[in-house]
Parts: sequence; C-alpha cells; structure tokens
Amino acid sequence: MNKFLIIAFSFIFFTSCNNKNHKMSGLVFGTSYTVQYGGKNNKKMQIKVDSLFYAINKSMSTYDTNSLISKINRNESHSIDEHFLKVFDASKEIYQETDGAFDPTIGDLVNAWNFGSEGKVKDLDSLKIDSLMLSVGLDKVRREGYNIIKEHPNTYLDFNAIAKGYSVDVVSEFLDSYGIENYIVEIGGEIRTKGINLEKSHPWKVGVEMPHFDGSRSIIRSISLNNKAMATSGTYRKFKVDDQGNRYSHIIDAKTGYPSITNLLSISVIAPNCMIADAYATAFKTMGIEKVKTFLQTHPELQVFLIFEDENKELKNLSLNGYPES
Repeated sequence: MNKFLIIAFSFIFFTSCNNKNHKMSGLVFGTSYTVQYGGKNNKKMQIKVDSLFYAINKSMSTYDTNSLISKINRNESHSIDEHFLKVFDASKEIYQETDGAFDPTIGDLVNAWNFGSEGKVKDLDSLKIDSLMLSVGLDKVRREGYNIIKEHPNTYLDFNAIAKGYSVDVVSEFLDSYGIENYIVEIGGEIRTKGINLEKSHPWKVGVEMPHFDGSRSIIRSISLNNKAMATSGTYRKFKVDDQGNRYSHIIDAKTGYPSITNLLSISVIAPNCMIADAYATAFKTMGIEKVKTFLQTHPELQVFLIFEDENKELKNLSLNGYPES
C-alpha cells in the first residue's frame, strides 16, 4: 500500500502547559510516525513506544530475516506471539468477509512484480504467475494454537496491508493504558484519534490528499476525526506503466495474480480501529466501485471516500456510508 496519503494536521498554539501537546516522532517500518498527546509529559514514553515497534517488527516484518513471519515463510519451527495471532485472526475474518479480495498470501506475487521485499522474478510470464498462484489463498493457511500450518510449503505471508494499521492501534491502546484522553497516532498516513486537540480545543483534523501523478501534494478534503481511525490505499504514487500507457497499481489482484487495473485512485476508510481500516482500504482497491457500494450496505461501521477517474479521465469523488463532508 501507498501509505503517504493522509496528512494529519496539528494546530500548534503555545498556551498554558496543561493545553500543550507532547510530540513523539521517528522512523519505523520504512516510513515515519508521529504521536501527539495532551496532558502531562512522560519522558519515558518514547522509549516504550519504540519498544512496541521493535516487538511488532520482530513479529511481522518480511524485511527482517529473523522475524517470526520470515521463519514461517521458510517453513521453520516457530511459536507466534500475540501480535501475530491478532493480525492473523483479523486477516482470516476480513479475507472471508471480502471473498478473498484481502489476502495476505499474495506476497510471492507482490515480490514477483517487484513491489515487495525480495525482488522481482526475471522474465515473469503467465506460466510463472500460474505457478505462483498455486500457493495463494489464506484458506490454505490455518492457526493451531500458537502455530501456523500451511497446506502449501510455498505460501508466503505478508501482512504489510494490515500491520501498520495494527501498530497504530497498539500505540493507541498503550496511550489508553496511561489514562491519556486526547491523542493522535499516525504511522505512514494511517491514523487513529481520541478526544480533541487540546491546543485548538477542537477535534483532531486530518486530510485526504488529491491524487497527483507528478509527486506534488495537495488536500482534497479535511475532516474532523472523532475517536475513530482512518487509512487510505492509493495507486498514484506507486505504479507501473505498460507499453500501451496503462497504469498498473502496486496492489495485486488475489484472483488473477496481476497488478490491478482500475479507475480507483484513492480509497479512504474510517473504521472503529486502524487495523480494520487498513485492511479494507486495500481490499476495496481490487473490488471496484460497484462491489464496494454493495459491500457497504451490510457494513455500516465503515465510512468510505473514493477518488476515481471517469471515462474522460477527470477526477471524481464519492462519499459512502456517511463519510464526513468536512
């Protein structure tokens, strides 16, 4: 997923100490993170948050050869931790809910198309794709206690489309455990908020970027995010162009093994937590507008904002399930 799609706006006013936001920031998971919280400052927070990131990375990073997920992908002996368990179980549920549109076993195809951590497959053709597809499908993987059982030894798990959202939730719940009532947590554009921005005396404001293929950045809509999470998946920063000028997104269609071709450029999902928002934002990318509209009829807990190109290549947007107008 392209994670640089949402800009969190904090309004910095130097008022009294009680109304000041305390900020933590850094690099994690190949991107950046920012945490702002109101109330009394705790200098040990940064260390504790970094330790949470370290634990999640050791559990689910495909870029770490010694992580749990890397060992599972190599069919080595393992015992998963609570982080892995929660993400795996949530992935199973969303896989079933979306009829396989969200599928963390698509990792070998992601790598084959040179969008992943292990490099592309040389001379990739339909026969190689068909071969790789034999190991795709989260229905071929199950959990027995703290062990992951794969029916096909070549099945490759990759939680990149859900793990950042999960990490946002972990940090948010950590802040909750300290009784912090007002905060915003953002990792690579995935966001969760609670309470208000004390310095502004207003709910936290977040923005959705206008798609620009030239790398420039602007905001198409800013909204107040109240005690919810938001994630965005898009294709306008990470894509390939074929000889006919067709743009292929970095999100692989789990049904075909090919990068998805669609007029959808950006999907923002508001949900009760960021793990769910993250996963559905990815799934909706391959489902297309009409399937998303049908799906949301039975999922009122999800609010969605779509940006797409019409038949004239003009940008349009669509708000679904009461996605805020501002």
